[in-house]
Amino acid sequence: NESGFSCKMPRRLPLLSPKNISNRLLIANRWSNMTLNQWDRVLFSDETKINLFSSDGRINVWRKEGEALLFKNSTPTVKHGGGCVMVWGCMSSSGVGKLVFIDGIMDQYAYKRILCENIQPSKEMLGLDDDFIFQHDNDPKHTSKYVKEFFKNPHINTLEWPSQSPDLNPIEHLWDHMKREVRKVSPKTKKELREKIVEIWNDISPDICRKLVRTMPKRIEEIVRTKGGHSSF
Repeated sequence: NESGFSCKMPRRLPLLSPKNISNRLLIANRWSNMTLNQWDRVLFSDETKINLFSSDGRINVWRKEGEALLFKNSTPTVKHGGGCVMVWGCMSSSGVGKLVFIDGIMDQYAYKRILCENIQPSKEMLGLDDDFIFQHDNDPKHTSKYVKEFFKNPHINTLEWPSQSPDLNPIEHLWDHMKREVRKVSPKTKKELREKIVEIWNDISPDICRKLVRTMPKRIEEIVRTKGGHSSF
């Protein structure tokens, strides 16, 4: 403490293997010449889990000594988290696209069905041209041969993506925002949770999405500076 150190919880970050680090640096260097106009053409996508009761993450409270057991300073828990919902969504610098609730097992067949039903409507909603670029990560169901066939007809350009790189995807910030807003209202049923998720998603302004996408050059700069390591995003 006298030397300026303080005790903190370690930050949770994706595990980066030497191969991951090398690939992140390689792709970041390839992206370094992309302009903001080119990033505006990208349709970012991702899936996430949102708990009905409480959160998987750490929550801090400000409290006085002896007040740890007050309701306002505690986080109630139930067995198995009380349930959760899985969602898929997409966004560009123009705003948010379609949001889909995932029922059952999310495998390559369910994922391809989501793409078939939602990429084109999202592209039209966001005013993207036919030369738009689709982004998704390297989850095995995303990279399966069955899913790759979807992008061939009609032909859709996809963005080369490094594994273990959620810090490069601006949609992650929308998920964080959504989870914070859900915690504020503490929905009691899955129906209430779904309704709140849709409300939050629809309230996300295009300005927020534009600002997030405009951070891409800075994200890339940090990856290059850390030689493929973690960024502050």
